Formats: sequence, structure tokens, C-alpha cells
Amino acid sequence: MSSTPISLKLFEIGAIKFGSFKLKSGIESPIYIDLRLIASYPELLKQISQALLQKVNRETYDVLCGVPYGALSIATAMSLQSGCPLIIRRKETKSYGTKQVIEGVYQSGQRCLIIEDLITSGASILETAKDLQTAGLKITDAALIIDRQQGGVQHLQKEGIRVHALFTLPEILQELEQQGKLSSDVVQEVLTFLENQKTQVPQQKRILSYSERAQLATNPVAKKLFALMEEKETNLAFNPDVSSKEKFLKLVDLVGPFICVLKTHIDILEDFDESVIIELQKLAEKHNFLIFEDRKFADIGTIVQMQYCQGMYHIADWADITNAHILPGPGIIEGLKSAAPNKDRGLLLLAQMSSKGSLFTPEYTAQAVKLAEEHSDFVMGFICQQKLTDDPRFVHMTPGVHLASSGDAIGQQYNSPEFVIGTKETDVIIVGRGILQADNPSEAVERYRKAGWQAYQQRLEPALI
Repeated sequence: MSSTPISLKLFEIGAIKFGSFKLKSGIESPIYIDLRLIASYPELLKQISQALLQKVNRETYDVLCGVPYGALSIATAMSLQSGCPLIIRRKETKSYGTKQVIEGVYQSGQRCLIIEDLITSGASILETAKDLQTAGLKITDAALIIDRQQGGVQHLQKEGIRVHALFTLPEILQELEQQGKLSSDVVQEVLTFLENQKTQVPQQKRILSYSERAQLATNPVAKKLFALMEEKETNLAFNPDVSSKEKFLKLVDLVGPFICVLKTHIDILEDFDESVIIELQKLAEKHNFLIFEDRKFADIGTIVQMQYCQGMYHIADWADITNAHILPGPGIIEGLKSAAPNKDRGLLLLAQMSSKGSLFTPEYTAQAVKLAEEHSDFVMGFICQQKLTDDPRFVHMTPGVHLASSGDAIGQQYNSPEFVIGTKETDVIIVGRGILQADNPSEAVERYRKAGWQAYQQRLEPALI
């Protein structure tokens, strides 16, 4: 078997066919490729896996993952031959057991080599890469059998993924013609078909604007926020962590025109009284921003009800937005929701945090997304480090943003507005010390507003899928 060229063997087992085939898209194609058949030919599977292992430097990856489901057998064979650990990505999150998207043993920060059988647009590899990256894995390379040469490799290169293919489809056609398996007319017909299809792949994906997402949002606060962001041309949230109410209110009045959300830790104020809330609400109306009390609720439903509505702060009376951990389960969402039934309020779920050594696991993050989908009338989005779902109804807010990306001495990790909005595709940047500790806060807040908004506008340009 190993002495027979792989391309010829693929033709002999019927994994590559020629004739007239109607594709899923409705297009008539002179060629049809089904590499799933390889799993039924162990020697060929072994030969292909060996060739792929030789194609990529072993030092560039720590684990393997096959794109479901066609490449799973190939990735498994590569794992068995190399001793490299295999992880499995599910197409759907389990609704039972551990409810994991990624199965297997791995650690955040490890490098994962994606295995695929065939590439056309590259969409399936990117979809797999996104889930793996959400789990904390690094993706720089993908290995596959056939490149149809219809734009997928170039698309992945733009996304920072190198592609290692055993063959291009034109190379296979040439080999089959030389072996007398195809006539020159058939080869030319297929090549012409491939060239004509290049203009259709990759396709264009239009990113929805904030105003368009406002029309889709099911939570009234999310709807208001998206519209407000578009109107004021800002996706900046400011966190004024000061202990004096006088300084607090002066800062809010200063930055109000530039922000969409004011994030508070109201219990930091040493001289808090009811006048703070009265003045804060006046400023929110004057400058048109929403108030987000960063309370991080984390108790059972009956307790958070009281914490939200009672005590000295009465958060539900004045904060448009608050947030919660999901450690207690869905009861915390239901408790908070029932505490303010007659007010438009939004809840953010803490899905990821920016502090170094955070214990948020990929499974925890996935569960936060699931709970948000189940309670989308009250849950408006996430506190996170990257976009967690393509559902346009949910707002992604990212803390730890600084124009000078670095960190501090107690574990806070910073990212730039361009990285957060552009690369990680979140919606709102949360800035505190970058403005608070600036020599001129009024100039700093405008720099952050401008940087965040420009990153958003660049993201709106059509993206390849």
C-alpha cells in the first residue's frame, strides 16, 4: 500500500470521483471528494497520517484536534503513531454530564494542531479554532490532505493560521493524468470549474452594527445600550474607583459625554449617602449613559434578592445593569430577575476575568453562555475577554483595557482597545486607571473613546468567512 501514491489510492477507493454531481449548494460539479472513506482503509489511513506528521514540525504543537467529524479518524491515527495527545471538539455542547465543548486532557496555553481532510473556504477550520481558543489553546497551524485552491489557505493565513497540505487538487489531477486515469479533457474541465468557483469562495460576512443589534436584542437594557452606543459613537465604559463622593461625581460629570456606561463600585465610597444616587441619576440623564453597578452577586437566589433590592444601597432602584457569578446555578439569575419585576434591568454574567491566574475554566465559560441563552430576557451579556457567542443579542464587555498594554503588580492584565474590540471582537471596553491616573483625564477619556470606536468601525468592514 505504501508504495502506491496516496493520490492514486484515493482515486481507486472512490474518495475522488469524476462525472456530474450536484453539490449541497445546488451547483453541478465535475468532481466529488469524500475523504471520510479513508477510515475504512487502515493501511491508507496510516500512510496519510504518517505523511501529515512529517509535514509539520513536532515542536510547534502539544496536542492534536481533528475537525469534526471527517478528520477525527485521521487525527486519531496521527495521535497513535506520534504519541501526541488527542482532544476532541464537539459540534454541539452536551446538555448532560460535564457539558463540555472540548473533550480530553489539555492545559490552557498549549499549542493545538488542527487536522482537516479538505479545505475550500477554511470556515470549518476557523470554527474549530474559535472553540479551541475559547478553551485557552493556541492555534497557529493546520494540517490537511487536499487544498482545493479556492481561497481557504489565504483566508486562514490572514487569521494567523499556517496551512500544511499534502496535495493541492491540481497536483492530484496532474498525477492521475500521468497515470492514465484521467483524460486531459476531464482535467481541463475540473480546473476550469475550480477557477470559476474561486470568485465565490471565500464568501463575505457583514458584521452587524450596534444599531442593527439593538433591533434584535431581547433585553430592554441591551437594546438601549446598543442604540446609545451608535448615537454617541462610543463603546467606552469608565470605572471611577475613588473613595470620595465629591471626587466621584466630578469625575462622572467630566467623562459623561464620552462614555456609554459608567461602572461603579458604590461600596467604595466612604461618605456614601442617598444624595450620591440622586446626583448620579441626574448625570446619567444629562450625559446619556447607563449605570452598571459591578456588584458581582454570588449567593443563592433568596439572598441576592435582598442584596439587590434592600440594604443601604438599593441597587435595583438605580443601576441599569449589574452582574453575577453563576457558581450558585440558575437560581441566582432567577432571584435577581424576580427582585425588580417592574424595572428595565440587565444582568451580565461573569464568564471570564482579566486577572492573572483566574480560575475560570472553559467549561464554566460555556455554561455561562448556555444560561444566558436560556434567560435572554434578563441576561444581556457577559463580562469576558473575548466574544463568546455569535448571537447578536448579547453584549460582550471587557475589563482590563489600557492604551499601554501591560499589567500591574497584583495580577491585573491589560489589553489595548484595538486588541479587545478588533481581534477579540468584544463590544465594550472598560477602562479605569488608564483614565483615572492620567495627567489629564478629560484628554485621556477622549483618546480611549476614539480608539475603541475606530476599532469598532474597522471591524464593520466586510470580513471573510
